[in-house]
Amino acid sequence: MAGHSHWAGIKHKKGRADKQRSKIFSKLSKEITVAAKLGDKDPSMNPRLRSAIQAARSANMPKDNIERAIDKSSSNNLANFENIRYEGFGPEKIAVVVEALTDNKNRTASKIRTIFQKNGGNFGTLGSASHNFKQVGVIKIDVNEISEEKIIDMALEAGADDCLSNDELHEIHCEKSKIYDVKKKLEINVKNFVSTEIEWIPVNSINISKDKFNEIKEFLEVLDNDEDVQNIFTNFKIVSN
Repeated sequence: MAGHSHWAGIKHKKGRADKQRSKIFSKLSKEITVAAKLGDKDPSMNPRLRSAIQAARSANMPKDNIERAIDKSSSNNLANFENIRYEGFGPEKIAVVVEALTDNKNRTASKIRTIFQKNGGNFGTLGSASHNFKQVGVIKIDVNEISEEKIIDMALEAGADDCLSNDELHEIHCEKSKIYDVKKKLEINVKNFVSTEIEWIPVNSINISKDKFNEIKEFLEVLDNDEDVQNIFTNFKIVSN
């Protein structure tokens, strides 16, 4: 948990309630639909769609749900979604970057601002928090998929900058502009990917004691429950009291 910027990496992955799973599926479906609408509907020809589908499979989304999300992209009634970034500071002055996918910028901005204000945070302007991070291409693979020794060699050969491993994941870092090129080379030997995303990795981190974490956790969960929010990145790490 310590030092991990992506809120999705901090949340408990097991024992999710049906309600929580439904919210996760909804966000994944939206990304699949938008990726299919903006590019080719054939995943082999559309890296963003291929990555969205792989993330959905990693979350155990049923095949029918994935196919419905792709089919929905053909609808003429589909609203034009935009990727929007919001920034601010949460409890204990942690820096927060929020990525949203929305069909109504004003509605989403108002909701995100209210969440910050009601939960001990401060809603900021673009650039107010993101200078605490750097954008990095991050490819995640389950540790059971391939050995640490093999993935390190493959990642560096594919043009990645770093490869980190823990008990659950291999995490490959590369320049954000190279993420799909690196992944394409990895796909020769790796079939299943947990996620492929451009993430905001902290440059400056804030140490948070365990007794302060609950307040931050509640704030992040409220943010994450908003239907327009796709990703949340923070710069805190938990330290022993």
